[in-house]
Amino acid sequence: MTEQGEPGGMVAARRDPADWERFATAFKAIADNVEKVIQGKEDEVRLALVCLVAEGHLLIEDVPGVGKTMLAKSMARSIDCSFRRIQFTPDLLPTDVTGVNVYNQERGDFEFKPGAIFANIVLGDEINRASPKTQSALLESMEERQVTVDTVTYQLGMPFMVIATQNPIEHEGTYPLPEAQLDRFMMRLSIGYPSIESEASILLTHGVASTLDDISPVTDARGVSDLTLMAREVHVARALQRYIVSVSDATRNHPDLYLGASPRASIMLLRAARAFAASEGRDYVIPDDVKALVVPVMAHRIIPAPDAAMQGRHQAAILSDILREVPIPVRDRT
Repeated sequence: MTEQGEPGGMVAARRDPADWERFATAFKAIADNVEKVIQGKEDEVRLALVCLVAEGHLLIEDVPGVGKTMLAKSMARSIDCSFRRIQFTPDLLPTDVTGVNVYNQERGDFEFKPGAIFANIVLGDEINRASPKTQSALLESMEERQVTVDTVTYQLGMPFMVIATQNPIEHEGTYPLPEAQLDRFMMRLSIGYPSIESEASILLTHGVASTLDDISPVTDARGVSDLTLMAREVHVARALQRYIVSVSDATRNHPDLYLGASPRASIMLLRAARAFAASEGRDYVIPDDVKALVVPVMAHRIIPAPDAAMQGRHQAAILSDILREVPIPVRDRT
């Protein structure tokens, strides 16, 4: 590792280029393994893994049967880490998620029984079917990465990622996530229907039995944690940081938007851009990294104005307009 100068006179160690090549190789190995199960969705798989490495949480909003649950399971199987699935229903209690103290008659005191949140990857299936109180219990754990029960705090492991799913079509008996809780998710993705060729391949591979049991782990939780720590070291020039802020600020002043992106959105975009750049084998972020992530990171954090919504203007289209309007930063030396 070599030394590089940082703004403010600080000197930080800089990794060898071969380290970033190994990062890209490890990232691609995980992605290729997941794609053995989730076929024809390379971009969505890559974004989900970027979210994992960037220490974010993922919301998948799509119709039933397109592989939302299978994506989460195949990621956990590829990483060889602990995985828990929570089926959200109206009668699910917060303690089912976080855990509860149970009286032990043999010991004569209470002992903590961990809930389903204590895993490396947690799948919250149909999160909008649980009551707001239960949703809040999950989302608090996501934000703080800890659980507090009866004044005792329990830390969650690393890596830790919540993959929540919801069906955008059927809204009867659901409790939609409020904007403040949607903001806790780093990305929102839609897997979408596969192409005809991909669906034909799915019939060949999944027609008899699921291919999930056929894939083996390519790394472990420690390996993902190492990738996460490396991604934090990716350099983001100050001009690019200002570019991220400019994009966020443009959403707050756009006439077609009622609610713009929060400062948390800027932070999440910065973290995701670092992981995205590292997945390419680079230790620095370029404008294309940011542009590729604006829609999945910001679309669920903004609300179109009523007039724009009536005209059918969606968040993705508005963000695409903003990206064309905001000047791309020129290269500088910081």
